[in-house]
Order: sequence, then structure tokens, then C-alpha cells
Amino acid sequence: MKKTKLKISGMHCVSCAMNIEWALEDIEGVKGSKVSFAKQIAEVEFDESLAKEENILAVIVKLGYSGEFEG
Repeated sequence: MKKTKLKISGMHCVSCAMNIEWALEDIEGVKGSKVSFAKQIAEVEFDESLAKEENILAVIVKLGYSGEFEG
């Protein structure tokens, strides 16, 4: 399992964070995600053989937000 953290911009409320979290957890290979509206970050745990960081970012962008990986 790999863990990654992204800074997300464009979230306006807790519902935004929940929508992102649910969408991330629908990606095959994502084992869990935690999105914080207050901190404007997403933490994602995923199986690298099934999911890639670019897929995670693509889902966030498709929802209308922008993100960048930390680290």
C-alpha cells in the first residue's frame, strides 16, 4: 500500500470534501481516503498495482477542483 497527500483548492464547504472522498473511494485500488475541508488536503491510501497517482488527481480535477501532490 502507498499513501499520498494532496493539497486541494476550490473546496467551499464540508460537502465538497465528502464528494471528493466518495469519488476517490470509488477508484479501483483505493483502500481509503480522508479529505479535510479545514486543512484543504486529501490523504489517500491505495494499491499501486491497481491505481496510480495520476488517476487520483484526474478524479479530483473532473469534480471541478485542483490539486497537487505534497512532498
